[in-house]
Amino acid sequence: MKKILTIGALCLLSLSCTQTKKPADPKIYGDTITETELKELLYKYASDEFEGRETGEPGQKMAVNYLKDQYVEMGIPSAYGTDNYFQEIPLERQLLADVDLKINGKKALLYDEYIPPRNVNVSDLSISEIVYLGYGIDTDTYSDYKTMDVKGKYVIMKAGEPMNPDSTYVTSGTKGKTQWTSGRRARNLKIETAEKHGAKAVFFLDDATVNYYSKYYKNIDPNTYEGRIAAVSNDNDSYSFIINNSLANQIVPDIDSNHTPRTVETDLQLSMKKNIKPFTTENVVAYIEGEEKPDEVLVISAHLDHLGIEDGVVSNGADDDGSGTVAMLEIAEAFQKAVNEGYRPKRSILFLHLTGEEKGLLGSKHYTDISPVFPLENTISNLNIDMIGRVDKLHEDDRNYVYVIGSDMLSTELHDINEKANATYTNINLDYRYSNETDPNRYYYRSDHYNFAKNNIPVIFYFNGTHEDYHKPTDTPDKIQYDLLEKRTRLVFYTAWELVNRENRVIVDKATK
Repeated sequence: MKKILTIGALCLLSLSCTQTKKPADPKIYGDTITETELKELLYKYASDEFEGRETGEPGQKMAVNYLKDQYVEMGIPSAYGTDNYFQEIPLERQLLADVDLKINGKKALLYDEYIPPRNVNVSDLSISEIVYLGYGIDTDTYSDYKTMDVKGKYVIMKAGEPMNPDSTYVTSGTKGKTQWTSGRRARNLKIETAEKHGAKAVFFLDDATVNYYSKYYKNIDPNTYEGRIAAVSNDNDSYSFIINNSLANQIVPDIDSNHTPRTVETDLQLSMKKNIKPFTTENVVAYIEGEEKPDEVLVISAHLDHLGIEDGVVSNGADDDGSGTVAMLEIAEAFQKAVNEGYRPKRSILFLHLTGEEKGLLGSKHYTDISPVFPLENTISNLNIDMIGRVDKLHEDDRNYVYVIGSDMLSTELHDINEKANATYTNINLDYRYSNETDPNRYYYRSDHYNFAKNNIPVIFYFNGTHEDYHKPTDTPDKIQYDLLEKRTRLVFYTAWELVNRENRVIVDKATK
């Protein structure tokens, strides 16, 4: 009997030693994300000390070192496995190019008749025909590309879009403006569409834009002008001119009245020499390795840059995107606290602070298109946080909201996970009004998540909308609503917790077009 009792006691001891660890309660760690800590971080990060964090400037260098120090203090290592937290990105400052453009033997007037590109060298180009694309629109219901092959060719198109006899737009069948109708975003969309179809160069008729920028370019002092920040260019890049009505009519005489796509004979002569200054900037990459499936990686991102100093005034960028940046730091701290208490996530997490977002999503484009730290095929999702500390005019009477963009555009599962996390923990009103590809604001394309989405990586973009201080020096820390910032940050954390700890990675059931 004594022997049996001894064996039984040993069995009980063995069972207690091998018993499965009780699952962690994510709320314990979500509760560590507090408005007090967010406020403390943001008053530092969006202070004048960081000089507006403009890409490549001293303030941005201060910002990346501050972020590095935060991760070192939390005990979260670099994604490189070294003490280097910086992904270096080569960029260039594009100064004014030297351009000579002639149409039918007549010299075009620089800045009066056209705004040139700055990203290519062109030597004695002679074009005898150009593809006229009408409005340059390409949709399922209407396309100017149906009968035209533009690959490797030079094209010309105009602003606007066709209308039906009842004053509705052809592309939508409604009277409301679409993403193709007018303005900079419509112009960029049309140029991007031409590039996707393989066009070598675009001449875009936009009389109002030429008039608007004419005085700006003429008043630039070449001795003090620092240039436009852009990705490193090469002479194989596509490029675009913005031209006025007078110049467009010299190329296509009936361009005002006829929008039928066709090939047009022309005599266009072009020489162009770019003028650039190279420099480097940095993404910040911190990393918590997963325990069971370390090769599968969730990317949580926010852009670290803002607009810098203009006319001696610092643009602090407290909401854009100081709010997303400090949210990431608090999320990282919550996950690291779980790790320290024995609850390492199943999958890995990359905390990716991105540079150059304000200059054209340059940091995220470098990460996805040129040098991903982890293979894109192993990236399970991207949760991108860009402006989550304020309230826009549409929600002044209902501040408990956040815009959720892109959650169901690639993965139904991702959408459902975010919905469930919200219903379980935060109870925020999730506003999906901007979560579509045809939104005239084009928010789906305007923050860093898009460079992941275009690679069929499921994304969520968390956003509070624009407000009266957007891109102004008045976007300061005192205007942030820290209780909302806390709540929205916790939602991202709980969604991330589920993504990295569930049994299977989210399924992509909707591919990009």
